[in-house]
Amino acid sequence: MLQTSAPSETPADTVVPPLTSTAPRQYVHRAALAEVFLTADWTRHDEARFTLGAQWPRTHTFFGPLGGHYDPMMAAETIRQVGALLAHAGFGVPLGHQFLMWELNYRVTPALMAVGAAPADLRLDVTCTDIRRRAGRLTGLSYEVTVSENGRVLATGDARYTCTSPEVYRRLRAERLDAAASAPGPLPVPVEPGTVGRRDAFDVVLSPEGAGEAGGRWKLRVNTAHPVLFDHPGDHIPGMVLLEAARQAVHSRVPRGREIVPVAMDSAYHRYAEFGSPVWIEIDQAVDLPGTSESLVSVSGRQDGELLFTAITTVAALPGTGPGL
Repeated sequence: MLQTSAPSETPADTVVPPLTSTAPRQYVHRAALAEVFLTADWTRHDEARFTLGAQWPRTHTFFGPLGGHYDPMMAAETIRQVGALLAHAGFGVPLGHQFLMWELNYRVTPALMAVGAAPADLRLDVTCTDIRRRAGRLTGLSYEVTVSENGRVLATGDARYTCTSPEVYRRLRAERLDAAASAPGPLPVPVEPGTVGRRDAFDVVLSPEGAGEAGGRWKLRVNTAHPVLFDHPGDHIPGMVLLEAARQAVHSRVPRGREIVPVAMDSAYHRYAEFGSPVWIEIDQAVDLPGTSESLVSVSGRQDGELLFTAITTVAALPGTGPGL
């Protein structure tokens, strides 16, 4: 006889906590379940306010712990995923629509980012500050996110994006869609991994190729075989690749043996980063912030002589490791 439910030894008066699953990967624009940080439990309070759940694993194949602390880039990726989930689950944007991120900002509190004995179960309080529609359909969204664990705020951030239908996107990007389907060119040589805070050359996104001897300038290394940075095929270079390039560029300024963390990043995107044409990453000199142990560093990316993105990064030492830059 088929048993439809497993027998339970739990007493009838015991309160069983609700089961939690990840959000649908399609709703956060990820192909791999392992790259989904948001959970399926979310609540809408009104037109503009939501509460979502998320979980950060204790380790990750790319966003690994930094000195026993969560990588702040996990906060950036979580904030990015929030925007996609809200669009589909909160505002009815059909799957298949295309999104363009214009701004993505975060700030973390390093002392509260230590990896514990279990994955971090997070609460995300979200407020939408600019909801744009055309003919009743969402065309753009700005939102703010507060990330907390057990009542403690680990991180805050905000983002702004626009979205468009597949039909409009094909008209706008027809030539680029055809170009993206061609095989990528040879992968440039990486800089030495340890100089940019990486252990494996496979994870390095900066190349010294063609950068000259002045320093402070690299060629973006676009490895479409990378399973995290290029989780699924696309017609342009993802914004998270550019953020990682900024982080690695900043880390190149750190003396060997010193551990730093990008505690905040304010990034703006001005156009698509295209395949088939070199992207150049440039860094300015660090500026110490008066009255703090933090430094400010500006990184930009250019392609075909045009500005692609800027990322102003606030850098500090990991807790207990001494000064930053």
